[in-house]
Amino acid sequence: MAAGSAAGWAVGALGVVCLLLRLDFISCDSQVIYGAVNKNVTLYTSSFKPFKEIVWKRGKDKVVEWDDQSEVRAFLSFKDRVYLDTVSGNLTICKLTPSDEDEYGIESPSVRNNSKFTLRVIESLPSSALSCTLIDGNITLQCVILEDYNTHLELIQYSWDCPSTIQCQSGSKPSEVYVTKEGDLSQEIQCIISNPLFRRTTSIILSTCVPSDNTRHRTVLFAILPALICGLLFLKCFLGRP
Repeated sequence: MAAGSAAGWAVGALGVVCLLLRLDFISCDSQVIYGAVNKNVTLYTSSFKPFKEIVWKRGKDKVVEWDDQSEVRAFLSFKDRVYLDTVSGNLTICKLTPSDEDEYGIESPSVRNNSKFTLRVIESLPSSALSCTLIDGNITLQCVILEDYNTHLELIQYSWDCPSTIQCQSGSKPSEVYVTKEGDLSQEIQCIISNPLFRRTTSIILSTCVPSDNTRHRTVLFAILPALICGLLFLKCFLGRP
């Protein structure tokens, strides 16, 4: 009987938790926010009644605190770098650095659920370039970042913009595609490198990846020229006989 009561209590408690989750009274998820190095980012929150006190924390350390009886007070490296809107509760962090990455949260009786934010600080993407090689009738295109870049490489995505007249085939890496030489070589192909905040586009004309017609003509001419000279010498010798 006791076991049955315990099981019923557990199911009921689980139902209450699920209901609270549906009504957003409890939030266990941390919202990921992206900010750029040397730029500003704002962490937005919501309240169901006017704020009388606010504490923002980074991990367990205070970032800023305020109540209706005192002024806003910032802590540690956030002094002169944060702005707290005491009406909305929103926190703005200025002049972001990679060391600002962490989990942030607001604590206030005016907030139903203690909002959590995971801040990721990203540097601007450097310039990119497209290189190509011609092997066995296929053109291999590779998109590369020209400078050393080590900020959240897992967030970088590569995409390709190929004309409808060209069939691009995925390579062994997202930064590579293959194109057959028989396609329309006058077309332009674009590589787009992006992360949640930045985007770089590089393009190339496929005809620059294969030998030009003049080069092929010179090759044919060089192949024929020795035979032509030999033929002329033979005719000279033949016609020069008495």
